[in-house]
Amino acid sequence: MRTVLVLCAALAAAAPALSQNLVARQGEDMIRLADVPCANAGVLEIVPAQFQSEYMQASAVVHGQTFSACWRKAGAMVHLVYEDGDQGLVPLTDLKAELQA
Repeated sequence: MRTVLVLCAALAAAAPALSQNLVARQGEDMIRLADVPCANAGVLEIVPAQFQSEYMQASAVVHGQTFSACWRKAGAMVHLVYEDGDQGLVPLTDLKAELQA
């Protein structure tokens, strides 16, 4: 289900810089990418050691349930790895800077 969310997100923003918190939304579902290193041990166990330093912290809310994840830029996409082993891709164009209140 999370893979469907990340592959089908329907936002149409220009490709943002990856130096701030970014969000992709689809209805009530959301993926938030933070600009801090991944500290989730469960995710880092899944990611090959040579790539671990490239992953940053992320989270997703799907059907009201929150999931921890980590991400890294992969060309024109963002690769997400969740602590349960699920993975997904989000086009950079689907991400928007998170509005600060």
